[in-house]
Amino acid sequence: MKSGRTGRRPGSSQSDNWLHLAVRYLARWDRTVAQVEQFLRDKGASPAQAKQTIGRLSDLRYLNDRAYAERWVESRLARRPMGRERLKAELQAKGIADTVADGAIQEALRGVDEEALARRALKARQQRRQRLTPIQALRLLRQWGFEEETIDRMIGALIEREESGA
Repeated sequence: MKSGRTGRRPGSSQSDNWLHLAVRYLARWDRTVAQVEQFLRDKGASPAQAKQTIGRLSDLRYLNDRAYAERWVESRLARRPMGRERLKAELQAKGIADTVADGAIQEALRGVDEEALARRALKARQQRRQRLTPIQALRLLRQWGFEEETIDRMIGALIEREESGA
C-alpha cells in the first residue's frame, strides 16, 4: 500500500522509495541525470536524497548521460539531419554537460560528411514544399545548426543550379 507523494511503501527505507520512484520514471522513457534529478526534486526529494538516488541508479547502470547522449544523437540524425551546433544545443537543454555532448556528437559524426547531412536536410524539406529559395535554404541550414562553410557551399551550389535552369 502506498502513501504520500513519494509512493512510500510500508517497511521500506526512504532511499529505497526514491529509488523505486526513479526507476518507474526511467521505465517510461530514457532520461538524463538532470531530468531524473529534477523529477525527484519535484516529488519532494532533498538535494542529498536526489544525489544519492542518482548515484545508485548510475551504479546499477540505469542512468548514464554519455550513453544517453550517444543514443539520442544517432536517433536524432536518423530522423532529421542537423549540424553540430543544433545537436549540442538540444543536448544542453536536456542537461547534458558540454564535454559529454561534444564527445557524443563527435562519435556520431565520425566519418559523416556535413554537406551530405545538409543536402539530406534540404531534400527532406523540399519534399514537403515547393523548391526552396536560396534565402529559405540559408535560414533552414542556420536554424538546423550547420557550419557557415557548409552553408556557403550549399547556397552557392543552389544559386548555380538556379542560374543554369536546372
